[in-house]
Amino acid sequence: MGGELEHSRYSSADYEKADLKAGDVLEAIADFDDPNIDRDGAITGVLEDDSPYPEVRSAVANTDDPDIPVSSLRAWVMGIAWAIIIAGLNQFFYFRYPSVTISAIVAQLLSFPVGRLWAKLLPNWRIFGVSLNPGPFTIKEHVLVTIMASVGGYSAYATDIIAVQRVYYGQTYNFSYQWMLVMSTQLIGFSIGGILRRFLVQPPSMIWPANLVTCALFNTLHAQTYAGMGSRGGISRERFFFYAWIAGVCWYFVPGYLFQALSYFSWVCWIAPNNIVVNQLFGYMNGLGMSLVTFDWAQITYIGSPLATPWWAEANVAFGFVFFFWILTPILYYTNTWYSGYMPISSRISYDNTGAPYDVSLIVKADASFNLTAYQEYSPLFLSTTFAMSYALSFASITATLMHAFLFFRKQIWVQSRRSMHEQADIHARLMSKYKQVPEWWYAIIFVTMFVFGIILIEVWHTEFPVWAFVLSLMIAFFYVVPIGMIQAITNQQVGLNVITELIVGYALPGRPIAMMMFKTWGYITMAQALTFASDFKLGHYMKIPPRTMFWSQVVASIIAGTVQLGVQAWMFTNIPDMCNPAQKNGFICPNTEVFGTASIIWGVIGPARQFSSGQVYYALVYFFLIGALCPTVAWLISLKWPNSIIRYINFPVIFSGIGYIPPASALNYVPWAIVGFIFQYSIRRRHFSWWTKYNYVLSAALDSGVAVSVVLIFFCLQYPLDGTIGLDTIQTWWGNTVFLNTADGLGTPYRALNPGQTFG
Repeated sequence: MGGELEHSRYSSADYEKADLKAGDVLEAIADFDDPNIDRDGAITGVLEDDSPYPEVRSAVANTDDPDIPVSSLRAWVMGIAWAIIIAGLNQFFYFRYPSVTISAIVAQLLSFPVGRLWAKLLPNWRIFGVSLNPGPFTIKEHVLVTIMASVGGYSAYATDIIAVQRVYYGQTYNFSYQWMLVMSTQLIGFSIGGILRRFLVQPPSMIWPANLVTCALFNTLHAQTYAGMGSRGGISRERFFFYAWIAGVCWYFVPGYLFQALSYFSWVCWIAPNNIVVNQLFGYMNGLGMSLVTFDWAQITYIGSPLATPWWAEANVAFGFVFFFWILTPILYYTNTWYSGYMPISSRISYDNTGAPYDVSLIVKADASFNLTAYQEYSPLFLSTTFAMSYALSFASITATLMHAFLFFRKQIWVQSRRSMHEQADIHARLMSKYKQVPEWWYAIIFVTMFVFGIILIEVWHTEFPVWAFVLSLMIAFFYVVPIGMIQAITNQQVGLNVITELIVGYALPGRPIAMMMFKTWGYITMAQALTFASDFKLGHYMKIPPRTMFWSQVVASIIAGTVQLGVQAWMFTNIPDMCNPAQKNGFICPNTEVFGTASIIWGVIGPARQFSSGQVYYALVYFFLIGALCPTVAWLISLKWPNSIIRYINFPVIFSGIGYIPPASALNYVPWAIVGFIFQYSIRRRHFSWWTKYNYVLSAALDSGVAVSVVLIFFCLQYPLDGTIGLDTIQTWWGNTVFLNTADGLGTPYRALNPGQTFG
């Protein structure tokens, strides 16, 4: 849930930019009248020159030239450079709120002109037998560079374990422990690549719809044509990117430094700063965000770029947000359900029975294990209403995704899963058969090495994580990876295992927060990384990248990116004052670490038995498992009776999981995101499609990277030097930078007040 969710590198904002609704893709498969496929889905013949699936034929070239340079010095230098830059910047931004993510599409777009400049300017010298300039920058080199860049697109999941250990439990282990933890959790999923290749990569029926968008963009760039452009002229996309990038860099200085009230533009709260209800409804700091507007691109894109997500998905997310957070949450809050009225209506942290932030140090022993006596003397743990709602939605998303996939896509999943066992190779598999495959022992070496890393770190350092639990976590990941991978390859929806693993370890190893975090990470991320590996391999399959080159590019980039992220994180905790403090003056409040740490308290220290079992405060949330299963069932039944009704546009897995970023995200990140998405992905796309086709995604990448550069300039030039005293007497303290803090919303004032010494619950 929230900041705990790891997103596949090609299923998030990077490549959701096509209007490829999973249902549309599968309907096209089901309804496609191909003479080579009978109505039961069996392939009766083989299209000798192309894929049997129309959507694949529309995006992927059915030819290959094995002599095109791929693993060139140029590609490796650019790929490693991006793996360092993107991983370092994203880890730096990961601990900041508002944050910004440098997505792989930035590298994809910028690598193209850089590669062409390399080909044009550098001499064709040979260094130790390797050509410095093998000729024109090829599409295969471009694919390799982009895949290496995408490895660092998101912070390694295990870095949050390290941060939580430091911040919540006072444990700071050396770099060897940190490095082995990150490498093992990131790479052990690659070890089952040989199995996944047979089931999820080689079969033509394993389509991976998100990769089709990526292929189309690569082909468009290297063809130098713009699909759907018609007669539209205008400046080139490269020049448009440069202008938008400059604008993004310059503008962010205003809401990010000079006039921060434009970022938290809760203008209604400024009018009535002491009215608690008004501030809770319209506030952006601890409220429900009904002020609607922000002028900060970092806030708008905190949950992903609205310019890179299809409108159908944005509409479902917006509907879910309005219902669960603007209707249901106020009802629960103002009726004091779960004693929530004594806390802010929206918050990323947990509370004790006095309304103060929960102090986990009071209920753990020196070794971070649970102290039952101290817990009984202190307080139960309470959550804000939005935090509790986010857990409910996490529960619902698990069953909703499985039920939705079964009801709506069971025929396609069954047919295509059956095909994957024995279907004949299509043109892409036959073309790829010319290249050497990855030997099975390569995967075995990675598994053994990373498994040994895991054993060493959990035994040498004090983790209270038994080896049997480590093995069980891997077994869970390996058991689910193929069926969940098939669902994702066909429907573009991934079922996360984080909540399932939290439940299992919470009951199996109560009172052990470090063990809980490790179990969840190996159980969840092993599967997620394996599917990322399979997705990248399918992209390489479509673009005809040699499998061995793909393998080494991913492994090397993962090692480099993980090491860089650990180095950046260590530097930040050493050099940035008050790191992960909610009052940190430069925004490095570690929102994801707060959520991860709170989860470690709930599931690890206290345990789910004291939170969600029968008779406990949050037992009602468990019913959302049932709600998640019932909602797609009702939608399916209605669609049978009225197939053309509005229900066909409602996707409950997207509704439940799409608003799962709360927390650490807030209404500030959802409401403007949906508004901007409506403008660009619905209005402009319908009325000015040729402009949208040429510039929309370029604009998104330019603003994302422009804000990222501006954040770095502001921090290292204006906030970090001289101990943050630059502009202290003028800019930092003027009305425009403090007005949103001096309100009931900024102060997090609860609706119900307690007398001194009084408790609730």
